[in-house]
Order: sequence, then structure tokens, then C-alpha cells
Amino acid sequence: MSVDLPPRRIWLCADDYGMSPGVNRAIRELISMKRINATSVMVVGAAVDRAEIDGLMQAVAANPNCTIGLHATLTAPFHPLTMHFKPLDGGQFLPLGRLLRASLLRRLDPEITQAELLAQMSAFRQMFGRVPDYIDGHQHVQLFPQIRDAFLAAVNDAAPGAWVRQCGRSLPLAQRLDSPKALLLDALSETFRRKSARLGIAFNPGFAGAYDMVRGREFSDAMQGFLDGLPDGGLVMCHPGFVDETLVSLDNVTHQREREFAFLSSDDFPRLLATNNITLDRA
Repeated sequence: MSVDLPPRRIWLCADDYGMSPGVNRAIRELISMKRINATSVMVVGAAVDRAEIDGLMQAVAANPNCTIGLHATLTAPFHPLTMHFKPLDGGQFLPLGRLLRASLLRRLDPEITQAELLAQMSAFRQMFGRVPDYIDGHQHVQLFPQIRDAFLAAVNDAAPGAWVRQCGRSLPLAQRLDSPKALLLDALSETFRRKSARLGIAFNPGFAGAYDMVRGREFSDAMQGFLDGLPDGGLVMCHPGFVDETLVSLDNVTHQREREFAFLSSDDFPRLLATNNITLDRA
């Protein structure tokens, strides 16, 4: 006799709210359609004025399954909130590759990094009147050596009760060898999970969503792969958006965001969730 299994509940998180008006508009539309249930806000982004924040709060108020997190940002072309942050490149954070290299060589100052992260958490509280539901990192900086200690200390201090994003996949090794980027995230996440657990900070049990966004691919095919083997409570990151001048000036991922939006807003997406017995409803 077959037994109907309960649906898997997952987080589908749209990163980068606050990067540009077009990104914000796409994310709000998907929240209103109940096609995503989380979004991470860049408080150092170019589109985080009062109107953009109020618009997000209104969209979430109409979708009680949706949560709002902080997208901690420490890479170019964005600027720090704290006056004495370093190292910088022309007043901006370092580019991703240089920041990762500096962290691996232990050339960062954890106290300066923690102060910047605390400033971003404080900015989130000022914008939304509360602490974030969860905290993750733009370009996965929360996983980097040195940064992860500062990140977890800041969460413990300023947002107790918030959970954090780890980016390790819950798949057998043989199924994880096709993506060097995802393998790196797997490795960095092992230490991040261990340190989070030691501090009693909760994290998502599984992760998916890493793929080559610049070259692009059919997002429907990618999404099916993301859902395979994802455990209950796992998280899939996505990056929907509409291309505008601000986005083009800040990021090299542009039209793929529109392709992600097109799939997530289509009738095919809820059918894919149903086929995989997955829900975006909160427990």
C-alpha cells in the first residue's frame, strides 16, 4: 500500500533586493504571486530608499509565507557603511577574487569586518524596524576564512535568533563533481556549519542554486537539478530581476535575471513544485 509523503518545505530566496529598481520590482512581483518565500536585502545597494523598502514590506504583508533577510555585502562595486573599513579599492570593497585571496592569506582585520557587518545589521533594523529573519552573504562572503568568524560573532551579538545561510549541498560526492564553484562552496561550508553549530546558530540543512549565470542556461532545467535531493528546510537561491541602467552599472549578471523571472512567474514553475512534492508554505 502506498503512503502519501508530506511535501518538502523549502526556502526559495531571491537575492539582491536593493541592487536596482528593476531587481526590486521583479522580486516584489514574485512575492505577490507567492512564487518565492524569502528575499535578502542589500542595505548598501543603490535602490534601498524608503519607497523601495515600503514596497517590499507591503508585498510581504500580503504573503505571510515570505521572510526578509539581510544580504551582507563586502565586495565591489559597493561601498562600506563604516568610515575605517579596509582594505578598499578606490573607496569600494575589494572585488570578489581579491577578497577571497586576502581572507585565505589571513590579511583581513576581523574587528573591522565585524564592525561593518554590525553597521549593516543596524541599517536593516532602521529600515524595517526589526532584526532580519536570517542573514546570508552577497557572493557567499559569509563562508570565507576570517570573515565567517566576524560574521557569526556579529549575528550572535546583533541578531540572536536569526538563522544563517550555509552553501553546502546534500548530495553524494559523485553528483557534486560537475561544478567547481559549487565544490568550493561545499568545502567552505563545512567549517561554517561547524562554527555555527558551536555557537548555537541555526542554518539551512541543504543548499542549491549555484550555476553559471553569466553564460546562462535554461533555468527550468537548472531548477529541477536544484530540487533533486534537497532536504526539507533546504534553500534554493535565485536572482530574478528586470534589466535597467543601474543593474548594468553594478553587475555582470543581467539578462539571465529576466530568464529566471520568466520561469518563476510562469505556470511551469508551480507544476514543477507539485511534481517534486515541494511547497513554499511555512510550517
